[in-house]
Amino acid sequence: MTTPNSPELGDSWPGAEGREWSRARRGQGALQTLEVAGRTAAVSGREGRAWRAAGADTAAGRACPPPPGVPGEAERPEPELVEVEVGSTALLKCGASRSQGNLSHVVWFSVHKEKPAPIFRVHKGQGQSEPGEYQHRLSLQDKAGTLALTQVTPHDERIFLCQRPRSQEHRIQLRVYKAPEEPSIQANALGVSVNSRELTEVATCVGRNGYPIPQVTWYKNGQPLKEEKNRVHIQSSQVVESSGLHTVRSALQAQLLKEDKDARFYCELSYRLPSGNHMKESREVAVPVFYPAEKVWLEVEPAGMLKEGDRVEIRCLADGNPPPHFSISKQNLSTGEMEEETTDDNGVLVLEPARKEHSGLYECQGLDLETTDSLLSGPQQLLVNYVSNVSVSPAAPESREGGSLSLTCEAQSNQGLEFQWLREKTGEVLERGPVLRLHNLKREAGGGYRCVASAPHVPGLNRTRLVHLAVSGPPWMASKQRKLRVREHARLNLSCEASGHPRPTIAWNVKGTASEQDQDPQTVLSVLSVLVTPELLDTGAECVASNSHGRNTTTIFLELDSNRTAGLSTPTVGPHARANSTSTEKKLPEPESQGVVIVAVTVCLLVLAVLAAVLCFFYKKGKLPCGRSGKQEITLPPSRKSEFVVEVKSDKLPEEMGLLQGTNGDKRAPGDQGEKYIDLRH
Repeated sequence: MTTPNSPELGDSWPGAEGREWSRARRGQGALQTLEVAGRTAAVSGREGRAWRAAGADTAAGRACPPPPGVPGEAERPEPELVEVEVGSTALLKCGASRSQGNLSHVVWFSVHKEKPAPIFRVHKGQGQSEPGEYQHRLSLQDKAGTLALTQVTPHDERIFLCQRPRSQEHRIQLRVYKAPEEPSIQANALGVSVNSRELTEVATCVGRNGYPIPQVTWYKNGQPLKEEKNRVHIQSSQVVESSGLHTVRSALQAQLLKEDKDARFYCELSYRLPSGNHMKESREVAVPVFYPAEKVWLEVEPAGMLKEGDRVEIRCLADGNPPPHFSISKQNLSTGEMEEETTDDNGVLVLEPARKEHSGLYECQGLDLETTDSLLSGPQQLLVNYVSNVSVSPAAPESREGGSLSLTCEAQSNQGLEFQWLREKTGEVLERGPVLRLHNLKREAGGGYRCVASAPHVPGLNRTRLVHLAVSGPPWMASKQRKLRVREHARLNLSCEASGHPRPTIAWNVKGTASEQDQDPQTVLSVLSVLVTPELLDTGAECVASNSHGRNTTTIFLELDSNRTAGLSTPTVGPHARANSTSTEKKLPEPESQGVVIVAVTVCLLVLAVLAAVLCFFYKKGKLPCGRSGKQEITLPPSRKSEFVVEVKSDKLPEEMGLLQGTNGDKRAPGDQGEKYIDLRH
């Protein structure tokens, strides 16, 4: 490989320029400069060593004259800075545009570990890469000698220099940048105890694939954290990937307090790009903080006033994390001692449904399993409001028709009560107060009455009691129709309904199969299955209801339906309106039988078929001309004579019938609609 002090480099260029540049560079070593007595000379070795050597020569009064052909110059300027991102293209120019001079012959070098190596040559405006790592990534960009380096990597961050004949080399410092990926943060899932005497890792932050190494800053609740002895320590490490990019890992260690239980932590990566300074933030994380409890207390749900039937939960709470082991106790009213209650797996005492016996004094005890310290809550009074023992007197009220009655409602409660009376059947409010007075009772007044006792200061707290009032009297019959149309020998179900107090019994005056159904405590329904016989048609059926106060009847008259044929249907007569006297029932006539209609239709079809056959026969014999209108006589053989006339009407329109003229050319009169009369008489 050719180096700047190689004699072949200058000799390869023809002419005086090549010889002069070769003499200037021959034996001078690496391209380094130093200032001696106001003049610049090319010496060998590192820049720092050359500088110290020059200083020593100056101190001894020995000045190194510049080699022939290289003019003196001032102190070497700083390298030109070129910044580029990883993966992009870097453009390297050999000096400023106004001082580029002769760029037809240029050699480019890369300096790696203080050793320059040629990477590209320009000869008469034509570029050629030297074998090596840059062989396929360098190209001549323009006639001005700009060198393009593609697919820049972090390994390309170094000094590049170009050398022209009779000119000092031009140095370029290439800076490479790469933004890191979004930072990832991981909190300590095991948590941090405030009792720990050593710093504990709170979270770790990782920033991957950045260049150069990004800076990590930690934040708590939006405020940056700094190193603090025995309080905060940030430990960082870096890894260089094979690509040359850096991965940084930072661990935050701290001594946390109870106040940090809700703290939010995140990390920030600061980095630079050619466009300027940038930063990326991680998500926020919370860290479990463990601290001992300082107090415990009781909590009751639901809040507010409680009532019987509610689901009540009593739980212990503490200000420690994790919470201590809890136990709940209730005071025994007999002994005055606190007795532990049974709780569920979560330490919650569930009262469902709550009763007045659950009222009393409760307290909670918390035991710290780590320190074995015990904490006791203050006692808390629990009150379950109640309404109980609702009763009505008399419990089974009874009165005769026309009488009067008073119902009195009573109840027990720890709250003031309000009473109201409702009619069970309609929900109507009859009275507001504990006493309901009923006067001049009718039979319709019998039934249910409900007393509602409620505590107005406790929403939803009420209890009720239902009583049934019986109004005594003779049976009350359900009204039925006077007549019932039936078919002889048919099976028939007759029904009879009666109500009253005492509950009536029902009997029938005809034989049959009877069954009874209780509609309510004072109402009975009897159904009698009978066979319709001539005797039953003559006598009818009578239903008799009776109790200790009297009797009542319902008579059912049966009437034979002459329009029906006997069948096996079983009609049932049911109750509908009510009456307090003897009543009868009748069934509406059923629809006419469809058999008559079917027979009539069949006969019509047969007549039409015969008529069509006769017409077809005469037409084929030629005795029924199609072109004539009006009436025509047809003489039949003696054996086919009869005494009837067949009238045939055509359904054709007049204009159509005009086309059907006879062979003699006769036309129909305007009023002729195509009617034909066939005389079949003798």
